[in-house]
Amino acid sequence: MNAIETKGLTKRYAGFTLDGLDLTLPAGCIMGLVGENGAGKSTTIRLLLGMTRPDAGTATVLGAAVGSDMRAVKQDIGVVLDDVGFPVGLRAGQIGSIMAAAYKNWDQALFEKYLRDLDIPTDKKFSALSRGNKMKLGIAAAMSHDAKLLILDEPTGGLDPVVRDEVVDLFSDFTRDPTHSILISSHIVSDLEKLCDYVAFLHKGKLLLCQEKDRLLEEYGLMQCAREDLAALAPGAVLGRRETPYHIEALVRRDALPAGIEVRPVTIEELFVLLVKEDMQ
Repeated sequence: MNAIETKGLTKRYAGFTLDGLDLTLPAGCIMGLVGENGAGKSTTIRLLLGMTRPDAGTATVLGAAVGSDMRAVKQDIGVVLDDVGFPVGLRAGQIGSIMAAAYKNWDQALFEKYLRDLDIPTDKKFSALSRGNKMKLGIAAAMSHDAKLLILDEPTGGLDPVVRDEVVDLFSDFTRDPTHSILISSHIVSDLEKLCDYVAFLHKGKLLLCQEKDRLLEEYGLMQCAREDLAALAPGAVLGRRETPYHIEALVRRDALPAGIEVRPVTIEELFVLLVKEDMQ
């Protein structure tokens, strides 16, 4: 069973449309949603959680159709949204009581371990916590009730590099269980590059590309050349480009190039930026 499937998922707002999104997240895998602000990442997550209704298309989460009665399935979903919504007057140490009432598999001992490991203050009210500590608290809660799927919207935002690295390791450990999966959006593409099995690129509500990360890095590369060299390549070989006064750097399909052309590896961030630039031309 796939953890998440969407087919033609569409949501229209004034000035923005999430347009016909097709995604599949296999069980046991991590998918990163990459996109600029307003690309549709948070809209996608809200649709998957049933927080808003689609205008067209379908979605299933852990085998349950979104829009049906998902109360049982939500016991198996851990969620961290960009705005962590705990009661502002509660302290971190008190939040476990609320979560225990909401989740039948709540593990208070594990929650307290995360509080210690992530160095989350337990004596401050939620409203007095820094953004980073609020995010860490949300992550600790999401991972303390035996969830099968984590849905995370910018969970590493506001965290310093050392803590981000610790959190990325937690997520990686979570998916060592083949029944566990993660959907994660982030502006910090380097985190996704270390963590994800699949990467989906969203731009202005459209899915530019969705593929296994390792295949993306194998199939695409960067080459530097003159304009006339680029024009001589086969149609479809070039997916994006950026020009300087001295040369053109092109995002290319390795299998569409003549033998002997030097190509350097591309990062996920470079791949996304060049795809977006090409789409905007």
